[in-house]
Amino acid sequence: MERQILAYRRENGKVGVRNYILLITVDDISNAVVEAVEKAVAGTLAIPHPYGRLQFGKDLELLFKTLIGTGSNPNVAAAIVVGIEPKWATIVAEGIAKTKKPVEAFWVEGSGQIKTIEKVTRVAVKLVEDATNLRREPVDISELMISLKCGESDTTSGLGANKVVGRFTERFLSIGGTVLFGETTELTGAEHIVASRFKDQKEREKFLKFFEEYQQLVKSQGVDLLGSQPTEGNIAGGLSTIEEKALGNIQKIGNAMIDGALDYAEPPKGKGLYFMNTSSAAAEAVTLFAAAGAVIHLFPTGQGNPIGNPIVPVVKITANPKTAVNMSEHIDVDVSAVLRGEMDLDQAADVLWKRVIETANGRMVKAEILNHKEFVLTKLYPSA
Repeated sequence: MERQILAYRRENGKVGVRNYILLITVDDISNAVVEAVEKAVAGTLAIPHPYGRLQFGKDLELLFKTLIGTGSNPNVAAAIVVGIEPKWATIVAEGIAKTKKPVEAFWVEGSGQIKTIEKVTRVAVKLVEDATNLRREPVDISELMISLKCGESDTTSGLGANKVVGRFTERFLSIGGTVLFGETTELTGAEHIVASRFKDQKEREKFLKFFEEYQQLVKSQGVDLLGSQPTEGNIAGGLSTIEEKALGNIQKIGNAMIDGALDYAEPPKGKGLYFMNTSSAAAEAVTLFAAAGAVIHLFPTGQGNPIGNPIVPVVKITANPKTAVNMSEHIDVDVSAVLRGEMDLDQAADVLWKRVIETANGRMVKAEILNHKEFVLTKLYPSA
């Protein structure tokens, strides 16, 4: 297996495969500033969002953790943080600064939008100059953190694409890589299998606590999730129950053992395989994985899902031959030959491995080419 890639070594030793100058807004009413600077300065990337005002408690902590984690991601060379008020913008910038990468904070209050745009623009020009002067260097692929999440699943997912990703995951972990997976809601019915894979009892109990909290939330609402889990699309694709969906879902981790359980956007403390408590909504989950440090995401899909992320290339894999043809502009790796008996799992994993190497070296994935930049924050409860 080819292992060497050309990637960016950051100041804190982490390795990234992209080189963004990120314009982070702390709140919804500062979106106009970062969007204006993105238009004015080539090489910058704005990530506007609808939240950040009057959040409190754990919900506010998660907002900060996600924004700081996103700015700290190794795919980001430098960041500018903009908010309406100085305190929160400074908190986010100081969190990112712990990675030793360039970061500056600005706020609209006291100077107005037009002057703030001018100040941010002048700094952005300098950061782009510096970032574009950085060079990729040879590193081992095992230094990357990769995340997993499937979507628009059907019967070909659990039987084909997810199993190919599972074989890739086993290989990547065997050479010392780091992998994140999650989707707490979509483990229902397979949670006992996932729990049995934890190496450590305390980490197993953390996972089961996350899972039970989800179960209690559903019960407290007195609802039936049918139609949401599985989705109407899943049902149309042949999946009849959440248990059936879950058993296909967990194929993505193959036969690997799990090193730990993480809360929302929490970075792992070491290498290995980690479960993260996440929504099963694709854009939310990938946003949380990116905030924890994932630099490439593997996304098996049955019926096709266009999701991307602003800073993380999302590699789409399908074993559904119709999807490979009808949604070819979204699919990066076609492994439908597995289900036709023309390719075994190891051969398919070889194909996926090659594409991950290429993606790490700079080849754009379809979601990047089609400008899919879904940045979706997880919100725990209503704002004050």
